[in-house]
Formats: sequence, C-alpha cells, structure tokens
Amino acid sequence: MTAEGHLDRLRPSAARLARFTGRTLRGEWHAIVVDPVRQLARRGLSGLLLAFVAALGVIFFHDIAQHATGAVWVTRLGGVKADLPLWLSLLRTPVSLYVPALDLPVWAGITQLFLAFALAELTLGRSRTLAVAYVTTLAGTLVARLMIAVGPGWWGLGLPAACGHVLDTGPSAAVVGLFTYLSVIRRAPVVFTLTGGSMVWESIAVPNLAGREHLIAVGSAVVLGLLHGHRDRLRTLGRSLLPTQSGRPTPAAPAAPAAPTAPAVPPVPSKPASTSVPAPASACPTGGRTGKTAMTSLER
Repeated sequence: MTAEGHLDRLRPSAARLARFTGRTLRGEWHAIVVDPVRQLARRGLSGLLLAFVAALGVIFFHDIAQHATGAVWVTRLGGVKADLPLWLSLLRTPVSLYVPALDLPVWAGITQLFLAFALAELTLGRSRTLAVAYVTTLAGTLVARLMIAVGPGWWGLGLPAACGHVLDTGPSAAVVGLFTYLSVIRRAPVVFTLTGGSMVWESIAVPNLAGREHLIAVGSAVVLGLLHGHRDRLRTLGRSLLPTQSGRPTPAAPAAPAAPTAPAVPPVPSKPASTSVPAPASACPTGGRTGKTAMTSLER
C-alpha cells in the first residue's frame, strides 16, 4: 500500500480525534470558566466570600508570623506536626489552612488559593467547598502520620522519623484537592492533568513530606469526586450493611378482628304425634305479644 493509501486511512481517524478534542476542550471551558462566571454575575461578590477569607487569612497569619511573639502564637494556633498528639493536630488543622508554609512563597500562592476557592464556591457552594478542602487536608495530615509511624521501607511508602518534626501547614493540599475535585465532577481532563501531573512531578523531583501529602490530597479528591451524585445509593448500601437486631423477638402483627358470627340457634326438637309441648316464653320486651303466649292472671 502506498503512502497516499495510508494517509487516506488515517484522515478519518484524525478528523474524529480532532472533533473529540474540540468537544472536550469546549465542554471543559464552559464547565470550568463560563458557568462560574455566570454564577458570579448572578450572585455578585458574595459568591467569592470563601476566596476572600482564605486569601486574607493567609496574608494575616503571614504578617503576624514576621514578629517573634506573633510567630509563637501562629504556631500554637495552627502549627501541625506529626509528633504532636492526635487530638492537638486535629484541633489545629482548620487554622493550619491559613498558615502559610515556610518553604513556599506566599504571594505566588495567593493567586492559586483565591482561584481555587472562587471556582469551587461558585460551582459547589460554600458548605461543599469547605468540606472538600478540609477532608483533603485532613487526609494528607493523617496519612502522613501513618507513613511516619510505619518508618522507612515498605516499598518507599514509609517516611523517616525526622519528618515528624517538620511543620505541616499551608493551604496547598486544599488547593490541590479543590482543583482535582472540580476536574473530576466537571469532566475536565486538562485541569486534572495539570493538577495531578504537577503533584506527581513534585513528589518525584522533591521527595518530601509536602509532596506526599499533595498526592494523598489528589487521591482523596478523586474518591470524593467519584462518589459525587451517589448519595442515595450510598445511603441504601449503608443501611443494608447495618447488622440486624438478633435475639429479640419480632413483634407479631396485630391480628385482624374476626367477623361477627351469628349466635348459634339451638335445634328445635321435633314434636311427637302423641304429646304436646308448650311453646317457649317470648324473648321480646314485656307487653309485647307474638302469636299465642301463656295466659296472664287477668285472662285466667
């Protein structure tokens, strides 16, 4: 077969691939950019409340941490480390979202932080945005503690004990989780590739605690995104997995009331031909007569 024949066979496939790519990019543009902009035009600046709070919170804690006394209080309020007790880490985790990491530039991450919370709030709403941001951050913190507890080894999954002294703060895990969650539920492969691919490259290039937590945030956001829209199905599955109560007698259903039956009528004995039987007394009230009754005292 000539080269022109090969080209003729490849042209339909290339055309289909181009149409598929165009539809995907157009759908992703509308899902990630156009729809949130429409929501912003309808809701106004109130739709960016979480984005402003997140950005201003990071700026506020960054300015406070520039002073010695402020740095101590920032660490006490939002400083999370793996060597801290679990209850204290859980208590500080919400505040740690606004405490910038020490080894990352603050002003460079403000734009990503604002954009992630703005798109998520306009697309998901405030409650779900906060839930995804907190769950992905908490997942990274808890799994990192588990990796440090396991120790080095385990096919590279464990971490040395020295990582337990590293300050684990910053909104980067929440930003990564929000972008990943949006890309999954909105079917945005470009955003997903940029987010997840950059995290994989970061963990390979700089194998530190933050890179591991970012990968965990990506994985937890993917799971949350796949579970999106299956609330009723999950609720039904959870109810079916609950143990049934055993050993306790099941109350029987109340029996239906029986239909009233007619009173039994005693059989009337047959009269012999040679004897006469007096008629029984009437069951009617006094003063009433039915047929031939017994004579009263006035009739005698």
